[in-house]
Amino acid sequence: MGVIEFFKSRLIRLHPLVIMGSILGLAGFIFDPFTSQSQLYSAWHLVWIFICSIFLIPFPAMAERSFNLFSFNAPAWSLFWEYIANIVYAFILSKIHRRYMVILTIAAACALCFVSYRAGNLLGGWSKDNFWDGAARVSFSFLAGLSIYRFNWIIKNKLGFLGLSFLLILGFIMTFFKWNWITELMLVILYFPLIVSLGAGSTLTFGRKLSVFSGKISYPLYMTHYAAIWIFGSYYTIYKPAGTELFLIVFIGTILLVAFAYLIMSIYDIPVRKYLTKRRLDNQN
Repeated sequence: MGVIEFFKSRLIRLHPLVIMGSILGLAGFIFDPFTSQSQLYSAWHLVWIFICSIFLIPFPAMAERSFNLFSFNAPAWSLFWEYIANIVYAFILSKIHRRYMVILTIAAACALCFVSYRAGNLLGGWSKDNFWDGAARVSFSFLAGLSIYRFNWIIKNKLGFLGLSFLLILGFIMTFFKWNWITELMLVILYFPLIVSLGAGSTLTFGRKLSVFSGKISYPLYMTHYAAIWIFGSYYTIYKPAGTELFLIVFIGTILLVAFAYLIMSIYDIPVRKYLTKRRLDNQN
């Protein structure tokens, strides 16, 4: 489709929710009923942080939020690196032979090893103090995904929804211990690419509707939950709920966040993307 049309399609797919996440983050920060941190900042400062957020310009300016790259919507840090990866893909990776893809993937894995050893984990990339860790994280994951596709490393299986869900949960419940930097590396470099290959080659016999829904809701949920997390954090700091109360708050809150993400997806994200896609195709003609 060409570089320009590729960039347009990526922006249409991703950026409407980047903007919405920034709006929700700003609103949550200003109207948080449990804290008054917004009074510590001038209106101009908040506007500048918001502008940087909607244009994905890293601006780690808020100590209260651990100097996130995007203070009003911290999850956007991964979108920033995904945009960088897409630019590199359009100009370089889409044109090189797959044998060089393997070399680059190995080099990215080595960089990931260094990052994990130095930091003790693979949690970086979101803050001013670990900004460049994000480059290593996206480099390996993006290149590994491309390699799986280019070499057709697809493992045919019948694990289906339940089997793959079980394998994924095993990765999430890994315990933290002294050598965590090694186990996290093994998960990212070996285990997660294996799950991707299995997922691409699995026959779905159960949970099709749930799988489709989960795929559609994952990005809207990712980009709209952050404001609620910080409001909950303010509430928790003051009231310190525990036991049944905490369980109910988290359980009900999770359901409400999914429902809200679905609402945003239905009335905002999908209509905006359809409109912009139509405009893009009309301009081509």
